[in-house]
Amino acid sequence: MPRLATTSDVFTAVAEPRRRDILVYLAPREQTVTAIVKALGAAQPSVSKHLKVLRDVGLVEARREGRQVLYRTNVDALRPLHDWAAVFERFWRHQLSRVKERAERAPSGKGGKP
Repeated sequence: MPRLATTSDVFTAVAEPRRRDILVYLAPREQTVTAIVKALGAAQPSVSKHLKVLRDVGLVEARREGRQVLYRTNVDALRPLHDWAAVFERFWRHQLSRVKERAERAPSGKGGKP
């Protein structure tokens, strides 16, 4: 099966860990490339390349302020990722409930009987 271009699919774009790091870093507030480079300890050309991919799929927006370009996460574009992950939320909630039930049924280990 041919691989999808990272410039056309949000799922493929976020498959790259460094791009996920950038999205997380930008989540609370917009930042410059320089700030992203410094925070992530990555090379500027690499960060710029990842930002371009993220912009191309709409996950990141940019605005110019004087000589600087500020980048921010486009939360609306994250909706397909959120909706997809939400499918599994019920499964995980069920699994966590089972773990909790087992823990509550287990002996306390404080000298009590099971």
